[in-house]
Amino acid sequence: MEPVFTVVAVAFESVGAVVMVLGFFVALVLGIRALGRGEGGHVAFLTLRTTLGGAILLGLEVLVAADLIRTITSKPSLEDAVILGIIVLIRTILSISIQIEIDGTLPWRRALLGSGAQVVASQVTRDRTAAHGDAADS
Repeated sequence: MEPVFTVVAVAFESVGAVVMVLGFFVALVLGIRALGRGEGGHVAFLTLRTTLGGAILLGLEVLVAADLIRTITSKPSLEDAVILGIIVLIRTILSISIQIEIDGTLPWRRALLGSGAQVVASQVTRDRTAAHGDAADS
């Protein structure tokens, strides 16, 4: 059964990496579209930064899940538990710092916590709304 879970963990790791790479391209496209609509460089940069940050957050969440699956399904050892703890700690600190960078506030001070996927989705929705507004103005 362990080989099956190893494949599942590798699949999760692959999904996490793909999410970050695709998120980069989505962020780039949304930033370029914001520039193309004449929203200015500042808005385009904020769109790029926010969307990329959300994609990285989502990818980190998936990678933590992969680490948990890999550790839970492997032969238990103190060394594996310590390594998992360090990896999760590092990824959690990265996630919190990215979330602070995106929101400008500490995560526990916000009324509603948003995941990386929610951040990316809100930027895509914002882009679609702006694009439809431009089409209606034409």
